[in-house]
Amino acid sequence: MSISLPAETQRPSGRSFLIDAIKAAGCLLIVLHHMAFYGPMSDVVATAWPATVAWLYDQGRLAVQFFLVCAGFLTAGHLARYEFLDLTEAIKLASQRYLRLVIPLLAALSFTVLVTEWVRPDFDHASLSAAPEWGQALAHLFLLQHLLDMEALSAGVWYVAIDFQLYAMALLSLIVVKVCRVAQAVPSAQALRWGMWLGLTCASMWWWNLHSDLDDHGLYFFCAYGLGLLAWEARQRAGLALPNDTIQRWAVWALFLVLGGVAWWLEPRSRLAVAWCVASLLIAVPDRWFSGVSVRSLVLKQSVQWLSKVSYSVFLIHFGVSLAVNAGVTARWPDGLWANFLGMVSALLFSLVCGGLLYRFVERQATSWWRWWFWAGVFKASVALALIMNPAT
Repeated sequence: MSISLPAETQRPSGRSFLIDAIKAAGCLLIVLHHMAFYGPMSDVVATAWPATVAWLYDQGRLAVQFFLVCAGFLTAGHLARYEFLDLTEAIKLASQRYLRLVIPLLAALSFTVLVTEWVRPDFDHASLSAAPEWGQALAHLFLLQHLLDMEALSAGVWYVAIDFQLYAMALLSLIVVKVCRVAQAVPSAQALRWGMWLGLTCASMWWWNLHSDLDDHGLYFFCAYGLGLLAWEARQRAGLALPNDTIQRWAVWALFLVLGGVAWWLEPRSRLAVAWCVASLLIAVPDRWFSGVSVRSLVLKQSVQWLSKVSYSVFLIHFGVSLAVNAGVTARWPDGLWANFLGMVSALLFSLVCGGLLYRFVERQATSWWRWWFWAGVFKASVALALIMNPAT
């Protein structure tokens, strides 16, 4: 069985205003990136503001690093209650994570598949995915579409699969801790956990992340996720008020500088630099940044917290919303600059609204396998309806 640590040894998971602000900023950036990437509204807007659209097209994707680091940070806080895990407990936690990820995904995919087939006859654009196939739909149910080299039915589905893989790797590390403790191979479970996360992060930063053919696997992205895990551990250690606290702080920063410096020397990567900066921020800032006490505007604080809360739902639903708005604006004002600019703004706002609805009616509801079966059925029905709507595709 897993062992829970005493309450006094646990640190807050970091789910706070700072985390909310990072997730909210990442949410807006990734939506704008996909709007710039997929067009065609952004193609028209780019004629007037080429630098802005180009930056969103090329650099907006770096917002993914915000989510990866924050996910690692929060996962470390969540798993801090366990000294180690047995296989049964790990499977239970993995199942819970899978349901939390996949149930809203299936709801969003059902919407996106139908929108795609609805606009297809009059909207000939490369952003449209091919008509869904049954095997492809089955692969989406289990987050295997990219591993099986199948086209995704919506933008960003790859991230959901990667998130689950990374969480499973974190759980596996705690199973290994138990095996080593049973074998009395290590004196400290916490030290082994720290060492394993450090080793995996180094392997990803210095090796796996250098090979783009691994970008369908969690190994490729563990560098950012691992930096989040290590940032939580580092902040925990720095907050224990030990006699050698100053030495530990310098050791942490020396470690992070070595990790980032070696990775940059091997191959300069902006995505890794962003992840390193976000993790360093989570280590360095004072506690009041996490609590948000210095933010005096209640409206700002509530807005950031709301956007962070619904960010996953917005991420899942925004592609279908943007696709519908793109098709409508292109049909009526294909070359109108202001019409397309306002179309992009409207797509962003509608994405936030639809994301809020998806969160309220799907994501925040209690997860269960019965609800998974329900939404899997809805998704399958949407695929069948899509094939009926355009049988020739």
